[in-house]
Amino acid sequence: MHIQNKMLINGEWVDALDGATIEVLNPHDGSLITEVAEAKVADVDRAVAAAKAAYPAWGAMQASERGRLLLKLADRIEECADELAALESLDTGHPIRDTRNLDVQRTAYCFRYFGGMADKLEGTVVPVEPGFLNYTQREPIGVVGQIVPWNFPLMFTSWKMAPALAAGNAIVIKPAELTPLTTLRIAELMMEVGFPPGVVNVVVGYGSTAGARLADHEDVGKIAFTGSTQTGQSIVRASAGNLKKVQLELGGKGANIIFEDADIQKAVGGSAWAIFHNQGQACIAGSRIIIHESIADEFLDKFVALAKSIRLGPPDRTDTEMGPLTSRMHQERVLAYCDIARDEGAEILLGGKVPSDPELANGCYVEPTIVRAKATDRVAQEEVFGPFVTVLTFKDDGEALAIANGTEYGLGSGLWTKDISRAHRFARDMNAGMVWINCYKRVNPGSPFGGVGKSGYGREMGFEVMREYTQVKSVWVNVDAQIPPFYTR
Repeated sequence: MHIQNKMLINGEWVDALDGATIEVLNPHDGSLITEVAEAKVADVDRAVAAAKAAYPAWGAMQASERGRLLLKLADRIEECADELAALESLDTGHPIRDTRNLDVQRTAYCFRYFGGMADKLEGTVVPVEPGFLNYTQREPIGVVGQIVPWNFPLMFTSWKMAPALAAGNAIVIKPAELTPLTTLRIAELMMEVGFPPGVVNVVVGYGSTAGARLADHEDVGKIAFTGSTQTGQSIVRASAGNLKKVQLELGGKGANIIFEDADIQKAVGGSAWAIFHNQGQACIAGSRIIIHESIADEFLDKFVALAKSIRLGPPDRTDTEMGPLTSRMHQERVLAYCDIARDEGAEILLGGKVPSDPELANGCYVEPTIVRAKATDRVAQEEVFGPFVTVLTFKDDGEALAIANGTEYGLGSGLWTKDISRAHRFARDMNAGMVWINCYKRVNPGSPFGGVGKSGYGREMGFEVMREYTQVKSVWVNVDAQIPPFYTR
């Protein structure tokens, strides 16, 4: 397995100017994987300067040629699928069966989708007064700063890179310091297939230094961030200097409603996927299961039994269904919420602790945790971001909607019912950027992804994200109109 540990600036792999490095640890056992170059302010400045110099030629390149490079990259990712899957599992703790069957495939699919999108952007002709032609065209922003989270680094790298590059921007991307390895490997593949120097620059650093510098840099025209709400708010404040465009995909506390007429078996399986996939480390996780009181006991009997059967283990084993959390710090955070639940008087139906298996003792593991609580409890309001689900019950549709909309977040939500009118009504009324009906956590490069409220603004994916990475220019042409004379005295 090849591991890159330097940063990419202007087509060259370089160390940090001051020689600083960051340790990258294996979440399964805490062992050292490698040390990567740590970007600080001066390194970010170098990367931004490289992107600024490369942008004019890249932005002026025929769009289909930009798309061709993205398509070549998608092919190359598929050729390296096993290596990328193993590297992602090693770095994040995500089970190999998921990185191989989901993460790598979704990454290639995303680059291929936006490779095809590159030459599909269209302007409009606007009806204005007679004698004038008014048309609009979409232009790239220029230099874009992108900050990738640690939970799905490979997939989110494609979500950030692909549309920005397809639209003609040059980028400086900062992967999370915890999980930088697959982003660096993708950048290597980009150099192999012929992306021009400076168009893509990768700097690994901490949010307080490298991330903050990207956010306030005068030559960065846009910042795209996925991560916590608190950090997103800091980025908005830092962006004020040059009024850069900001796109934020932030926290969530997904409502997952189980109505009395739901297909219980499908709802149980779908709800387990919604919260326990990737150890619950997903902004769109269905972390609040809201169940009609008439079926609560039946649902919970089946749901708890399923959760008990989830196989925890080393992420490189093909039969592992749930691996470790990605860092020791995050394991401690999730366990702290288990203590908060106990302090609040919530009932822990399952889990709430580290597994007893000695093979997992040195890793960042937490058992699947199911907590029955009140809607106002902290564990039902705050994002835990782990294999931790809060169970709530309701009497009628009005109460279900009130509970679902009763947090500051509005990212993803789901519902399970056979009543199609109710389904559409709730999809309309739920305070969320995405709603899944009789399913959960479905994503596709063609479908907009993003939230409202403290879950952020702007959208990933689809035609919507191409608008996020471009700006509109309005052009007026005098065809045969008379221009009134300038009034003189």
